[in-house]
Amino acid sequence: MAEQTASGYIQHHLQNLTYGQLPNGDWGFAHTAQEAKEMGFWAFHVDTLGWSVGLGLLFVLLFRMAAKKATSGQPGGLQNFVEVLVDFVDTSVKDSFHGRSPVIAPLALTIFVWVFLMNAIDLIPVDWIPMLAVLISGDSHIPFRAVSTTDPNATLGMALSVFALIIFYSIKVKGIGGFIGELTLHPFGSKNLFVQALLIPVNFLLEFVTLIAKPISLALRLFGNMYAGELVFILIAVMFGSGLLWLSALGIVLQWAWAVFHILIITLQAFIFMMLTIVYLSMAHEDNH
Repeated sequence: MAEQTASGYIQHHLQNLTYGQLPNGDWGFAHTAQEAKEMGFWAFHVDTLGWSVGLGLLFVLLFRMAAKKATSGQPGGLQNFVEVLVDFVDTSVKDSFHGRSPVIAPLALTIFVWVFLMNAIDLIPVDWIPMLAVLISGDSHIPFRAVSTTDPNATLGMALSVFALIIFYSIKVKGIGGFIGELTLHPFGSKNLFVQALLIPVNFLLEFVTLIAKPISLALRLFGNMYAGELVFILIAVMFGSGLLWLSALGIVLQWAWAVFHILIITLQAFIFMMLTIVYLSMAHEDNH
């Protein structure tokens, strides 16, 4: 029974608050993983959307507040913090981006801060936000996940947005012919036109796989690391429900130790997502003829 309870606890914490069309035709929230699955493609993860939009607005409001209160005299704490972040991102862009674009630096800053904020929610104890959702809804069975980056839909959505920019700038800088040529005439080439024509399918296969791997690697890297981190927190939380004092005491130690280590992970993952975005867009701006 204890094993089933622990299993149900883990499954409940790993399920999103999903809104969609129920099997009976009505629209509402799914209470089980099976109901969420039956809703199909047009179901919405309300918790993921809500937290990602809310934290995005928090980022905008904080930076807007810092910009409005900016002074050339003695800066406040918020202004100092924002200036450090802006300088850090600006240096990263200058070191990795070799083209000229007014979009890359603001985009990199947005990605870094937004992903960091979404990741940082993982440091809140795993039961607090789901319990708050239960109190607000009055439904003791409703699931709720607060860490948007543990949802592959969110990470893939961000990665596909970056991918769209990669395609856009590749065509803008190189032209449609140059973009198609990059996909079909590299890495293997020949002065013989017949041989070159034979190599086009091979080149396209290799380059297309490389191109598609960019958004997939962006999405899965962030999702995998954050999902694993959240799962560790949940497994540690299970220890508190064991009823054994020594196991609960061990859980407290492990909770704090993993939280301290996880601070590095959430920061590193935001940095990696930002840096790969900069590098991929830099490659899109390079015209190799």
